[in-house]
Amino acid sequence: MIDNTLDRAPISDGVRGFSFALSAFLMWGFLPLYMKQVSHIPPAEVVAHRVLWSIPAAAIVLFLMGNLKDIAAALRNPRMLLMACLTAGLITVNWGIYVWAIADGRTLETALGYYINPILNVLLGAVLLKESLNRAQMVAVGLAVAAVVLLTVKAGGLPWVSLALALSFGFYGFFRKTLPIGPSQGFMLEVLILSIPALGYIFWLLGTGQDHFVAGPSWNVFLLTMAGPVTAAPLICYAFGAKLLRYTTIGIMQYVGPTIIFLIAVFWFKEPFSTVQFIAFALIWAGLAIYTWSSLAEARKKNSEQ
Repeated sequence: MIDNTLDRAPISDGVRGFSFALSAFLMWGFLPLYMKQVSHIPPAEVVAHRVLWSIPAAAIVLFLMGNLKDIAAALRNPRMLLMACLTAGLITVNWGIYVWAIADGRTLETALGYYINPILNVLLGAVLLKESLNRAQMVAVGLAVAAVVLLTVKAGGLPWVSLALALSFGFYGFFRKTLPIGPSQGFMLEVLILSIPALGYIFWLLGTGQDHFVAGPSWNVFLLTMAGPVTAAPLICYAFGAKLLRYTTIGIMQYVGPTIIFLIAVFWFKEPFSTVQFIAFALIWAGLAIYTWSSLAEARKKNSEQ
């Protein structure tokens, strides 16, 4: 009898990287649905539980990868701890604003913030790292600025939710690159640092009878426990995806998350979407299209020169 079974071809790094990255961006895109379920709980309490329940999720991944020893070494390095305190503080600000914004019916503003983020990263590179901007990048930055000015004039004030999310995540990414440790280990180090104030805050809530975990219904227990996995899973998937994919591929895929958030805000949460907001989003989308085209052209040019 002839065995016609064929050996399965190994999955390429590109396919695995794409799967990891797409999973991360899909999870981030649908995250507002979870955040809406915890909107009756104060944002600070939600963030505290995001921190605490991320620790076991991240620890399992590090154990399976055999990288737990890296955390022990990092905890003995004062310089690394200081740098991790900075990145931990920035991501806490980002989480806090995001959780509050979803609960307050400002999901559209969060989508705008994460659309602005890639263009802001280009601007940060120019200002902080003295990187030169090409013509396409300058146009993209100009369109983003125009969108912010338009929203500011219409609302009578800066779209601070969008800008705060973009700035906090942009600076987080900028300083995170200086942390000399792997992505998963870095995340674990950050949540370990944040667990100290998070535990203190939760114990204070317990002592004053204001907590929603012990005193609330069992549904709250499930929701707050899930805060860890929904936080850790996309970050870890993204870390693996970023290692296996080219930067330009990740750059294009990062629009998946805010696009899903935008669609959920308009069609699921039924948030008002004015003509002015549409024009502002159109300016951002145009800027992102130009920025993406420029990045792809640059990548093709580099490949042809090699």
